[in-house]
Amino acid sequence: MSKFGTSQPVIRKEDIRFLTGSGRYIDDDAPADALVAYVFRSPVAHADITTLDVTDAAASDGVVAIYTAADLAEKGLKNGMRFSTVKNRDGSDGAAPARPILAEGRVRFVGEPIAFIVAETREAAKDAAELIEFDYDELDPHMEIAAGGPTLHPEAPDNVAYDWALGDEAAVDAALDGSAHRVTLEIEDNRIICNSMEPRGAWAEMIGDRVHIAFSGQGVWGIKTDFANWMGLPEDDVLVTTPDVGGGFGMKAMNYPENMLVGLAARDLGRPVKWYAERTESMLSDNGGRDLVSVATLGFDADYRITAYKVESRSNLGAYNSQFGQPIQSNASSRVLTGVYDIAKAFVNNKGIYTNTTQVDAYRGAGRPEAIYTLERTMDHAARVLGLDARELRRKNFIAPGKMPYKTASGELYDTGEFARVLSSAEAHADLAGFDKRRAASEAGGALRGLGICYYIESILGDPSETAKVELTETGANVYVGTQSNGQGHETVFAQMLHERTGIPFDQIEVIQGDSDRIKTGGGTGGSRSVTVQGMAMGETVSALIGGLVPFVEGMLEADKVSFDAEEGVFRSPGSNVVVTLVEAGNAAREQGQADLATAEVKATLPGRSYPNGCHICEVEIDRATGSVRVDRYTVTDDFGNLMNPMLAEGQVHGGVVQGLGQALTEHVVYDETGQLLTATFMDYGMPRAGDTPFIAFYSEPVPSTANPLGMKGCGEAGTVGALAAVANAVQDALWPLGIHKVDMPFTPSRVWALLQEGQEAIAAE
Repeated sequence: MSKFGTSQPVIRKEDIRFLTGSGRYIDDDAPADALVAYVFRSPVAHADITTLDVTDAAASDGVVAIYTAADLAEKGLKNGMRFSTVKNRDGSDGAAPARPILAEGRVRFVGEPIAFIVAETREAAKDAAELIEFDYDELDPHMEIAAGGPTLHPEAPDNVAYDWALGDEAAVDAALDGSAHRVTLEIEDNRIICNSMEPRGAWAEMIGDRVHIAFSGQGVWGIKTDFANWMGLPEDDVLVTTPDVGGGFGMKAMNYPENMLVGLAARDLGRPVKWYAERTESMLSDNGGRDLVSVATLGFDADYRITAYKVESRSNLGAYNSQFGQPIQSNASSRVLTGVYDIAKAFVNNKGIYTNTTQVDAYRGAGRPEAIYTLERTMDHAARVLGLDARELRRKNFIAPGKMPYKTASGELYDTGEFARVLSSAEAHADLAGFDKRRAASEAGGALRGLGICYYIESILGDPSETAKVELTETGANVYVGTQSNGQGHETVFAQMLHERTGIPFDQIEVIQGDSDRIKTGGGTGGSRSVTVQGMAMGETVSALIGGLVPFVEGMLEADKVSFDAEEGVFRSPGSNVVVTLVEAGNAAREQGQADLATAEVKATLPGRSYPNGCHICEVEIDRATGSVRVDRYTVTDDFGNLMNPMLAEGQVHGGVVQGLGQALTEHVVYDETGQLLTATFMDYGMPRAGDTPFIAFYSEPVPSTANPLGMKGCGEAGTVGALAAVANAVQDALWPLGIHKVDMPFTPSRVWALLQEGQEAIAAE
């Protein structure tokens, strides 16, 4: 196999560009003469607007234009963003209040856009914002993830956006009532801010009569459609591009008001317009993640096999429906409701609640980490309450390989899985036999040590269809993809795939993405879909390209039968030593006026989802004096099916685990009772650092998927899906002997110290 083929640990080709300062991010490519936009945002969480006067601001030096909701109305533009809703358990639709691009009549969260100021410089725009006359009648905010309180939208009585359910509640309740054992746990899943390395940004320009919008995101076609529909333009009059992107993590998968407004301003003014967020601005306006409370109940028979599982949760949507906000903790989360366990009866009910906070939407894992966190915390709690070994309780309830394909209680069809094998591998690699000795050493040093496990599974989400286009060049090939790299290494992986199927030199392959003109459709990046869906589309495209060239090469070689040898990358005919490479065939076709033979484009659809799964084992050490939690050891064994590039897969796991460690240990969004964000800078918001991160050991136990021809399962979000419960269960293990039987993230020193004091007081009282 070629060193540059699939399943080889090829170094990322794009890193040369990034590490030498040659990356081109959104602000790098903005036209030099672009006007600069600044957003005037709400300083309060909930208020009726009584005065909004931009007269003085519009007249200040350097200001070219200011847009408010009234200006949008005057232009006949609908003042609203696109979003999706889910069905309530009674069959009705979830609440659908308009989400304004610019606040209209009322503001509902601190940071909500009110006016869009366009000026010659950023300083001039910010100075103008100080001159806007903005008065309001402040209203009481609703800050609790609970029904009731001051109403945000008349369409949502008691602030309940939706009341969604899946499963037969009566049957599950009956099964729980008849169980030999029943265990219930309330679990909090704290809110985070994404904080991608590169903040959001966008710029726009006119190219003739066409609007070109460039933005930092995860796919170009949704914004293209949104903007064209908003402006009443044919989609062909809109070009959307994405340059290099410094992190997305789901937060950049959806549209935002600023993307629309730069396009409007550029079209109005006939000049390029750019907007780029400052960090605090991002913290105020970017969609948050997680933020829910769940009550989970597991029933067991006398032999400790699960009889039923029930989850009732309340999730925070923020002030409005974001693009995917309603489906995340309902439909998406339910995909892995029962995890890797053989559970015949399950029920889940999720209520979405509006609060006077920034919107909550997809964040790495998008519902799957939340569901697995709830299940794996409850499984661990059940083992402790019932006096069982947590790993053996899992083994007893794993879906057996012989039951595959297996239809879950939530309707998913798992195609493959050997969960006990993966768990055994993780146990061996984590040296669990030596844990007691390590715990004793920690205790001798005055510290607590805990061991936590999480066995996760995730369901690949997103559009199951994708387009790929391969265009032979004079020396190699261009491959056009419908996904969008945000740092995952797509340029390397897709070049590996094409190299292996065609023999075209790896360094002669260019991967082209993020351009709605150069490739007409695509699903973007999200839900760990890229390598599976794009890889399948690329395979079918290569087959179409080769199939189209075979008759032409037969004519070139004057042969009756020509075949393509993918390993050597040549066409050959039986009995002849003459061979023709794919690139040579493409060049010859162009020379003979048949250039269409040098290009192929195919849209392909996956026959089914794939289900990455694996085991995370974490050991933590807790300082009794300070409450500081240190992750000392971390081991991951994953089943990602066939790996396209093991080194990149390991990198994805490392990044995902660190994001999970961040939420578990340091990251936490805090609003005060008035709705002001108290964690709006890195001085107050605890991002994980290198010192917080141990060596993360990664091992692969592949069970190839049958749901795609490449046998892949995806890996982009798996690290985060497994990390949360592994860390939390380790902290719980360390604290359980002290009588502390409920712990919730984040495990900051102050929170853990307080728990330790409670434990000491309880022991003293006994």
